[in-house]
Amino acid sequence: MTTAPPTRTMTSAPPTRPVTPATTAPPVTAPAWNPQRPGPMPFHRYRPFQDRVDVPVADRSWPSARIDRAPLWVPVDLRDGNQALAEPMDTARKSRFFDLLVRTGFKEIEVGYPSASRADFDFVRHLVTSGAVPEDVTPVVFTPARRDLVDRTFDSIAGLPRAVVHLYIATSPVWRDVVLGRDRKEVWETVREAAAHMARRADALTGTAVRFQFSPETFNLTEPDFVLELCDGLTELWDASPDRPVTHNMPATVEIATPNVYADQIEYVHRHLARRDAVILSVHPHNDRGTGVACAELAVLAGAQRVEGCLFGNGERTGNVDLVTLAMNLYAQGVDPMVDFSDIDAVKATVEHCNRLPVHPRHPYAGDLVHTAFSGTHQDAISKGLAHRDAHPEEPWQVPYLPIDPADIGRTYEAVIRVNSQSGKGGTAYLLRTRHGIDPPGMRPEFARTVQEATDASGREMDPQELYELFRATYLTEGEVRLHEGTVYEEAPGVHRFVGTLECDGRVGDHEGTGTGPLSAFVDALAGAGHTVEVVDFTEDGTAAYAECRVGGRTTVWGAGTGPAAGVRAVLSAVNRALR
Repeated sequence: MTTAPPTRTMTSAPPTRPVTPATTAPPVTAPAWNPQRPGPMPFHRYRPFQDRVDVPVADRSWPSARIDRAPLWVPVDLRDGNQALAEPMDTARKSRFFDLLVRTGFKEIEVGYPSASRADFDFVRHLVTSGAVPEDVTPVVFTPARRDLVDRTFDSIAGLPRAVVHLYIATSPVWRDVVLGRDRKEVWETVREAAAHMARRADALTGTAVRFQFSPETFNLTEPDFVLELCDGLTELWDASPDRPVTHNMPATVEIATPNVYADQIEYVHRHLARRDAVILSVHPHNDRGTGVACAELAVLAGAQRVEGCLFGNGERTGNVDLVTLAMNLYAQGVDPMVDFSDIDAVKATVEHCNRLPVHPRHPYAGDLVHTAFSGTHQDAISKGLAHRDAHPEEPWQVPYLPIDPADIGRTYEAVIRVNSQSGKGGTAYLLRTRHGIDPPGMRPEFARTVQEATDASGREMDPQELYELFRATYLTEGEVRLHEGTVYEEAPGVHRFVGTLECDGRVGDHEGTGTGPLSAFVDALAGAGHTVEVVDFTEDGTAAYAECRVGGRTTVWGAGTGPAAGVRAVLSAVNRALR
């Protein structure tokens, strides 16, 4: 009979340690304007990357390079991304994700780790038996450097017309010493044996064209000369050629340095690889420092031709590099990304369903809020930019705060400008104009204050319909002075007469007035009813009229009117608002 080991009680928070307030004097080198003090965190436990990485690059070319074409994008969502999920995808979800990747335009797709689980093996077999792989798409399968696992991997792809078999082993000193317990020579022998067995298995396959890929995992922590020794050895062993190239993939398995260091590492490998025209140089950045996108872009500048990543950056720890952001970054620079994100919300919905993880509202390009402006100054700039764009559609896209046209990825302009207490007159006017055909240029500041009061009071956003209802309640509801009926006609050249029935202070009576125009005739009638009105400003469009009036000699107020006799109703609106 065995006894279970004692259980450990997990507390909700780690044990605390005393923290000394940062009250010490600033470093001697600190300028007078910087009041920051040394903090209590034990930063001395960590080494800078310079102590771990030696990159012998003296004359860099990548800082002056430009990206003028897309690299080969290789999504690893079905393998690397899937490994990071609390609930890995089943065959149905993997199939849906695979179909999405194919529709989006990816041509090389890592589909699984067949030796790691029955689910992964079965999915690869599903692709084989279902005929789901188009003629121009190449599946990639992943295997460690172990003979039995290589065999399992090749068993999974039998029957595919084409495939890439991806071999990996960890190569950095800490992995060799702490994890593998092997020196450099032993690591090379392990890799060579597995690679030779892969070549034999590939030769034995009937009807399947196999190419090879190798990843020195933890490349960014591995000595550059050892990386070249391994890669060049496999290039020779697999007899790579330009028409049957080998892929050498350089993973930043855990980010440990600034992106320029990764670019230096890639450029060094790019320059020194043997049979360079027979090698596809690939990168696989992770995002531990939050700079995965920058690492990938700089690596392409440094000579990388292929990029592995995941849609929206799913992956272990902080994730893999985000292929959506990378592709859209090229698109925003006028470079064809070679993939189709014209319906980015549909892509996002599928990825969220398959991963069971949400995409953050602020995620670049795809987040629900990334094209949305709440700030008044931002809204005003966007509104003016869109108006300029409408007037000059032939010009290249250039709208403040919008690096791309949201319509290019299936977004409408309804979500671009949204109104809350931070908003101003530009955003309010934009929504009224685009959603309800109301555009009161002169009265924008006044109504914006009304909107701000309402949103300050509620503490929440106001949608376009609520905005219109507030406008209607503010300007279009009847008040003390009402027009029951009336007409304005030209009595003589330059002379207009108003004849109608007005209700003032609860009393209904007939009133007349004359003037040089319809409004002045109505204002004269109002004066006869006891209300002195001066029209200071007046505008009218096809659906509404807007009048700024001084009523009874007091501060001016705005009014609005719609429908028949919109101008008369706008003046009445201003009168009633002044009386209120």
